Amino acid sequence: MASKEFEQLRKVLKPGLAVASDPPMLVREKMHRVHPTQFPADVRVREQQLGGVASAFVETPESDGSDLVLLHVHGGAFVSTGLEHYIPYAARLSRAFRARVAIFAYRLAPENRFPAALDDAVAVYRALLSEGISPGRIAVAGDSCGGGIGVAMLCRLRDDSSPLPAAFVGLTPWFDLEQTGESSQHLRGVDPYVNAEWIRKRGLDYVGDGDIRNPLASPIHANLSGLPPMFLSVGEIDTTRDDSTRLAARAGRDGVAVTLEVNPEMIHGFHGLSDLLPEGHAALLRAAEFVRRHAA
Repeated sequence: MASKEFEQLRKVLKPGLAVASDPPMLVREKMHRVHPTQFPADVRVREQQLGGVASAFVETPESDGSDLVLLHVHGGAFVSTGLEHYIPYAARLSRAFRARVAIFAYRLAPENRFPAALDDAVAVYRALLSEGISPGRIAVAGDSCGGGIGVAMLCRLRDDSSPLPAAFVGLTPWFDLEQTGESSQHLRGVDPYVNAEWIRKRGLDYVGDGDIRNPLASPIHANLSGLPPMFLSVGEIDTTRDDSTRLAARAGRDGVAVTLEVNPEMIHGFHGLSDLLPEGHAALLRAAEFVRRHAA
């Protein structure tokens, strides 16, 4: 049974954010409007360049003394959000994971199409290694479209024989830009934040004339062999739920350790509401425990 906080939120959350016919600039405007930029006074932010990409380390009192780094690939439908929009999210991750969180402003579509965002993610990760951070003390996380970019990054690193991080965490991640899963075809409830046709359009913003089934654009088609352990957390009502259920099956087939949780009644992006929803906070704590088990 959902919490009273979620039931109250459900009454005010109405579809309308994700309109498939919206041009990318309007999507960007809407997404920036719903991503707050205010954060608590005890959050420390250090901006710097990592691999030539504008980045920031976000720390909280809970992360003091920890050498664990969580590299988070932000969402925003490939076309939106920047560092300022994800500092509050990174702060919540820092508290839950008791880790420094690195976020970065990958190049956005449609001005910079695939694989620009992926190239930036790889550059940032390699910059962390060049700073002397052990790959065993790095975990990669990604929410929404950032989850797909994160898995693509792992595949690229594996193929280049680069050291891999300790673990991956996907928070309602996008892995299938065609949205062919059962959850996108037969909804179990109202998901106010996304819908299948909107995701397909944002996927086209990302790949342009490229192949929407390219495994590095839609990792549902990727060979996952050799990747680090994965924790995938989705909501029952999430339109993209079966991106994760199908990727988990694929990971198991390819010999990758995977933990999948489908959170009853939850919607897309509920982790980002962890300050409001106990379900979101609890899910982040479970993800954090998973990372601690695997980080060397």
